[in-house]
Amino acid sequence: MKNPLGNLMQQAQKMQEDFKKAQEEIAAMQVQGESGGGLVAIIMNGKREALKVTIDPSLVGDDRDMLEDLVAAAINDAVNKVAKMKKEKMSALTAGMPLPPGFQMPF
Repeated sequence: MKNPLGNLMQQAQKMQEDFKKAQEEIAAMQVQGESGGGLVAIIMNGKREALKVTIDPSLVGDDRDMLEDLVAAAINDAVNKVAKMKKEKMSALTAGMPLPPGFQMPF
């Protein structure tokens, strides 16, 4: 006789391991956010930490307010890309699971 509760616990444990692995993979991923047609670029990891900022030399010495706006826009672009990447990765893991609408994973 099979133990349905035991099977369910094994499935839950495997899912937990899969989520942990996905979290680690996401944290290691990198995205590049850009603004100003690539004049400002930000490299960000999956933990939303900015790793590198690149500013085209043509912007140095120009209007400081514009440069600050472009840096902020590039950061926002990178943050949005990380969020999209996380959503895609997690949706692959939760495919077929009956989760309530709007349910957010705790990471």
